[in-house]
Amino acid sequence: MRLKLEARAEPSPLMGYLSPLLAAGLTIIAGFILFSVLGKNPLQAFYTFFVHPIRDLNGIAELLLKASPLMLIAVGLACGYRANVWNIGAEGQLVLGAIFAGGVALYFYGSDSKFVLPMMVVAGAIGGMLWAAIPALLRTRFNTNEILVSLMLVYVANLLLSWLVNEPWRDPEGFNFPQTKQFTETALYPALIAGTRLNVGFLISLAAIAAGYLFLNRSFKGFQMRVAGLADAAAKYAGFNANGMIWLGLLLGGAAAGIAGMGEVAGPIGQLLPSVSPGYGFAAIIVAFVGRLHPVGILLASLLMSLLYLGGEAAQMELNLPSAMTGLFQGMLLFFLLGSDVFISYRVKVVQPPKAQARLKEAAA
Repeated sequence: MRLKLEARAEPSPLMGYLSPLLAAGLTIIAGFILFSVLGKNPLQAFYTFFVHPIRDLNGIAELLLKASPLMLIAVGLACGYRANVWNIGAEGQLVLGAIFAGGVALYFYGSDSKFVLPMMVVAGAIGGMLWAAIPALLRTRFNTNEILVSLMLVYVANLLLSWLVNEPWRDPEGFNFPQTKQFTETALYPALIAGTRLNVGFLISLAAIAAGYLFLNRSFKGFQMRVAGLADAAAKYAGFNANGMIWLGLLLGGAAAGIAGMGEVAGPIGQLLPSVSPGYGFAAIIVAFVGRLHPVGILLASLLMSLLYLGGEAAQMELNLPSAMTGLFQGMLLFFLLGSDVFISYRVKVVQPPKAQARLKEAAA
């Protein structure tokens, strides 16, 4: 006797939308067991992880602040993922966006021009798109794997940023720390709520969610990308430009990640440092899939992922748990989501080996 996965004739659309909730529930159950094994009171640990970080206005502002880059990057990635264009290097594109935007801020250091911030946004988008153009070019010209190329470019981007803040762009008055000058007021996002760090970047992310919805569900290009993702042969038969969709999918993801990187250096950080992201580019991949590649789902999933970041920080301070708890919960969420999707598309079937079947038939006779 053995178990076999058998494809379902028609996977349930309803379960497809409910599986993120199931994955979140299973993550909570697994977390309950994990905290018990670690010798922590599970109820207290869950309060610290999921309630304590958002107990006041400042906590809610931090939740929205961390959700902003996640939803922005995820909606850009979802456009490509709908067409099976797998951009895994959003983290590197975020870093390049931060570098390009930081370069503009440093070039116009001390300027009172109101155009500095818009130029930084444009520069951030260009930086992310240029970095995403490398895997797009290699995929369309040499048929390389965009997953590997985009992922490897993350390390190149981080090394480039490290060199810049340690050498040419290092603040001469920064006591030899690897960092640039603090950006001036004209190169920083205005605050949305006084006394908190929440800034205009959140509104830009919401605008990206709306634009992503219109693009994917109301535009012909979005329709082409959805068709390519669902039935590649049908897209080719209809004459859709496959290379064009690869370029579009990667460039949209790169632009979104670049603007997110710009938002980090023009927002909570206010300068370039050796690390400008706690892994938003990778976490946004989970956000995109938990949100079912739908802008509204991505909005909700980004809030959940942001809460995991805040909860991980609270667990470090209140429960003396390692910083890896954030990554652990993110990984469990993705694991349970993928597991749920397997059982949506397949059913478990018990299969009898041929010899066992023959013996059963003989016994029945």
